[in-house]
Amino acid sequence: MATIKKKALIIGAGTGGYPCAIRLGQLGVDTMLVEKAKPGGVCLNWGCIPSKALISATKLYHKAQHAESMGLSFGSAKVDMGKMQVWKAGIVKKLTSGVQGLVKGNGAQYVTATARFLAPKRVQLDYADGKPSDIVEAEHVVIATGSLPIEIPGFKIDQKRILDSTGALELDHAPRRMLCIGGGIIGLELGQTFQRLGTELIVLEGLGRILGNVDADCAKLVHKQIEKDGGKVLTNARAIGWQERGADLIVRAEVDGRLQEFATDVVLVAVGRRPVTHGFGFEKTGVKKSDRGFIIVDNRLQTNVPGIYAVGDVAGQPMLAHKASHEGEVVAEVIAGKKAVNDARQIPNVVFTEPEIAESGLTAAQAKEEGFEVQVGKFPFSVSGRAMAIAETTGFVKVVTDAKDARVLGVQICGPEASDLISEAGLAIEMGAFAEDLSLTVHPHPTLSEAVMEAAKQAIGEAIHIQNPKRR
Repeated sequence: MATIKKKALIIGAGTGGYPCAIRLGQLGVDTMLVEKAKPGGVCLNWGCIPSKALISATKLYHKAQHAESMGLSFGSAKVDMGKMQVWKAGIVKKLTSGVQGLVKGNGAQYVTATARFLAPKRVQLDYADGKPSDIVEAEHVVIATGSLPIEIPGFKIDQKRILDSTGALELDHAPRRMLCIGGGIIGLELGQTFQRLGTELIVLEGLGRILGNVDADCAKLVHKQIEKDGGKVLTNARAIGWQERGADLIVRAEVDGRLQEFATDVVLVAVGRRPVTHGFGFEKTGVKKSDRGFIIVDNRLQTNVPGIYAVGDVAGQPMLAHKASHEGEVVAEVIAGKKAVNDARQIPNVVFTEPEIAESGLTAAQAKEEGFEVQVGKFPFSVSGRAMAIAETTGFVKVVTDAKDARVLGVQICGPEASDLISEAGLAIEMGAFAEDLSLTVHPHPTLSEAVMEAAKQAIGEAIHIQNPKRR
């Protein structure tokens, strides 16, 4: 068993780990990146990328079926799920293969092995091909082990009839009926994906509304769309168990305190994710965790054990790929001796539902909770020329400002291409911009981005294409 010495060792090649390795390589740090499965982690293989591929394909299919008002008829559009899965897999393969090339091209070492701590900075690598294990001793260790779907009692995942997000993404057909346990981001994105293919969707959400962490007005529009497309959304609902009854799968649930039964063909369990801090000798590190199981880190992503860091899902909310990537790059700078801190003012959140939702900074409710007196500007896509031209007029842009000086505190976008529009808001918040800055920035016409400008104008009482609210 050979002993290898490294300046930095990263465990996990997901969206936190591999950017960290790339940046360390660029900074000239002797680095090893270890991954037991596929490069790219959950995001590239079983999450962000494959799900968005299916979402895009099914949205195109849905548009083809509803283009009559534009004078377009495509006849009988057909879906070949087998071909769709092959197309999706090709995207994933291209991106994951690129990860290894980027890591190696920037001077870091990529190793496929299972890592196991023997001591805080001493890690054993076990290889699947039978090669003798190695020991790695590193001055700095970055834990980037990600997260896994949460399972709930009574619904053991078999990836046949009881699915988690990974299983749902691999379905080779659109089930006739799907019941989704959980009205959060993952459940609704996937549920609506199959709903567009004709699947009858039922959503059971334990709280009083779906998408509990996003702006309430945005969540209402998604709720409305699911029901408009023939689905059902039940809140204050707790799934208890299931049984087979003939060809049906019968789910028992408590809804507003009353026991009900729902017939379905598959169940998608999407109640959140949990950090991975087991199965790799984590207990031998001495690193502290929070009550919710996340590794506790400071603003340099340093744990309580000097030289051990954590990034991404394992290091706490929000569990987002872009947050993980940012943290990975910050840690690389820290290890290289630079004065870097994790001080992002905002982490954008995007929900690829129908309509899309994207948020940056604080909602009005959150701002009020933090003690701000707020002024909100709002512009609906229903009066946007560009939105009309693409026949997607549902939704709005909200700009939340501090009533004292009109500084931008947050932006919420619900509607077409929200995911691509939100970055302007992120830059504004990072730079400490005011509503006037967005208002006076000339936006191209006709575009969806004009809605951000118009909402900012309304926040300061200068809207042109919508009525300004009366000021007290």
